[in-house]
Amino acid sequence: MSKGLFITKPVQAAPHVDAGEPVEGSLQGEATLKRTLTSTQLVMLGIGAVIGAGIFVLSGHAAANHAGPAVVLSFVIAGVACALAGLCYAEFAAMLPVSGSAYSYSYATLGEFVAWFIGWNLVLEYMFAASTVAVGWSGYLNSFLEHFGLGLPASLAAAPLNVVDGAIVYTGGLVNLPAVAIIAAISGLCYVGITQSAFVNSIIVAIKIVVIAMFVAFAAKYVNPDNWVPFIPENQGPGKYGIDGVIRGASVVFFAYIGFDAVSTAAGEAKNPQRDMPIGILGSLVICTIIYIIVAGVLTGLLPYTELGTPKPVATALETYPALGWLKMVVELGAIAGLSSVILVMLMGQPRIFYTMAHDGLLPKFFAKVHPKFQTPYVGTVIVGVFAAVLAGFLPIGLLGEMVSMGTLLAFATVCVGVLILRSTRPDLPRPFRVPLAVIVCPLGALICLYLFSKPFAEHWKVMTGWTALGMLIYFFYGYRNSKLRKAG
Repeated sequence: MSKGLFITKPVQAAPHVDAGEPVEGSLQGEATLKRTLTSTQLVMLGIGAVIGAGIFVLSGHAAANHAGPAVVLSFVIAGVACALAGLCYAEFAAMLPVSGSAYSYSYATLGEFVAWFIGWNLVLEYMFAASTVAVGWSGYLNSFLEHFGLGLPASLAAAPLNVVDGAIVYTGGLVNLPAVAIIAAISGLCYVGITQSAFVNSIIVAIKIVVIAMFVAFAAKYVNPDNWVPFIPENQGPGKYGIDGVIRGASVVFFAYIGFDAVSTAAGEAKNPQRDMPIGILGSLVICTIIYIIVAGVLTGLLPYTELGTPKPVATALETYPALGWLKMVVELGAIAGLSSVILVMLMGQPRIFYTMAHDGLLPKFFAKVHPKFQTPYVGTVIVGVFAAVLAGFLPIGLLGEMVSMGTLLAFATVCVGVLILRSTRPDLPRPFRVPLAVIVCPLGALICLYLFSKPFAEHWKVMTGWTALGMLIYFFYGYRNSKLRKAG
């Protein structure tokens, strides 16, 4: 086996998969996961994973700075991109239901170098996402505390840095203290270990759905149709209104769909994956897209879109109507609860991706250390918590959210390409679920994801290029030299 950059591992011999780990559909062919999930349960799983930060946090930013009222179209475009990528995720997950998500899929099909590149971008999806959601959480918490005269001064509740016309400027603030505090608190929980029961998760999902339903039901009668005119505002520059702004908005609200891949990871436990996986993925995405369209329509109808660019756009819109003050409190409480669970999931996920990469030799061994008492990857948890807190405390929500979207879009595009490559190189692999019309779906999914990626990259290329360069330095100075796969070859 070659020791070059594009060395690939045998699908059945992933270094980070224990020999006895049940992997349904892989070449190990040993113990199997119990198939109990129905298509309905998969749809509910997807809805619970998707609805949250995007609609409560970034919908206003996309409307105010890019798409205007046509942000509803941005949600549709982003949903289509996720649907295409989701089908590709489902095929991989049915074959390789292992830890590492897109990192493991890329490692098995496209080689170690590409896998590292995707794994490095997954840091954007998880750690930066935790910071983004924490900033939104801070906005809703501070808004709620203001009802009791306990709101923090702006200098302690907003990032000191912002991005204006591609340049980083100082806002006069000191630190977003609540955002730092929630990251620290949840990182502490992740350190000692926390088991979320299905019951607790169901309650949180129910709270989010009820809050959104109440917002639509009670705020709809205050909608002013004049706020929807013009539906697509006149173009004011690259990515700001016009059709280009709608596309740019899609790359921003793409963040709102992150989490749907939780459905694909359950492929090994679906009763009938060939039928249930597309229903679970597409069904949850269609339902969430409809919910997003309705909420975005009401939101932009309550307040002129130019005034929605805050970390708490739903609460901001309700502030305009004193009669809806009680609803504003309900929304804030719902957002605080719902966003807390999202931060928890992200801060639990990132250390485990580092854990997987460290097992493959691409990161230092201390990332793979497990606490002797709590049985958690505690070193990675602390490191992720510190960096996430710094990001949340000092960077604006717009930049954080767009970095998340860029990293995720690259990962999704790679998964789409990987499906086609594996169809060609390993046609013998059992595939409990197969992407329909793969020669069309896979390239189209990759192209749409890359196109959406190009929009924020044009503005934030310096940051993204710097992030990629840092990742390459780590790989060539450490990962390449210590790769278990390269040494085994």
